[in-house]
Amino acid sequence: MSRIILVTGGARSGKSNFAENLCRDRNNSTAYIATSIAFDDEMKNRVKKHQEVRPKNWNTYEIYRDIYKIINDISIKHQTVILDCVTLLVNNLMFNYDVDIDKANQEEINELELYIKSQVNNLIEEIKKTDLYFVLVTNELGMGIVPANKLSRVYSDIAGRINQQIALSSDEVYFVVSGIPMKIKG
Repeated sequence: MSRIILVTGGARSGKSNFAENLCRDRNNSTAYIATSIAFDDEMKNRVKKHQEVRPKNWNTYEIYRDIYKIINDISIKHQTVILDCVTLLVNNLMFNYDVDIDKANQEEINELELYIKSQVNNLIEEIKKTDLYFVLVTNELGMGIVPANKLSRVYSDIAGRINQQIALSSDEVYFVVSGIPMKIKG
């Protein structure tokens, strides 16, 4: 039976480190799903720092779309999975969807959100078919002000609802502040 754990918190809160420790403490059979796209030097440096602290025996899968299609294969090779991070997954799905958010009407935005929700729902359904210990990392975006521009508001709204969708399906949820995890579900 699978176990789904969501780790959330603000930027640089220590959530990735906490999530990695959850996986590191379980076994040596961990898959790391990296959803980022290193599109500039700053992002390349962030990816490099994450890679340097990650155990060398973890297998990395760089993917953000149709992740659910590889879950069965991963479950054959691994017992534990970390996906870092959901908010980058949402970001990448948004920007690779054929719609200009700033010019989009509400129906187009709703279709985009349904597409992203279906990606996440398919992922959760595939995880539940396995015996994986599956940790998802995400950013908590709902504690700041409502963004001034449309693109940021749409992103924040969708990411917030995706976080709620995953939290609802999770067995455990942790909120990390200043490197200190607090269990808020499970």
